[in-house]
Amino acid sequence: MATRPTGDDALAADPFDWQVTKSGNVLVFRGGRQIVTVGGKAGAKLGAQLERADERAAQQLLARATGNYKHGNER
Repeated sequence: MATRPTGDDALAADPFDWQVTKSGNVLVFRGGRQIVTVGGKAGAKLGAQLERADERAAQQLLARATGNYKHGNER
């Protein structure tokens, strides 16, 4: 029986991609599909954080921005 990757393993197996637009919005993609647009002050803040982050930290930021992250209550 195969197990699904969890946490950082899942992000490494199926990472997020992103693009910052001229207007400062952050477009977040996963699996080649756009899943969310982060705009306004939140988009500007996320874009600045992504510029400074390494790949692992960027994946964590994007997971949080999409709501696709562990909440700590999974078993």
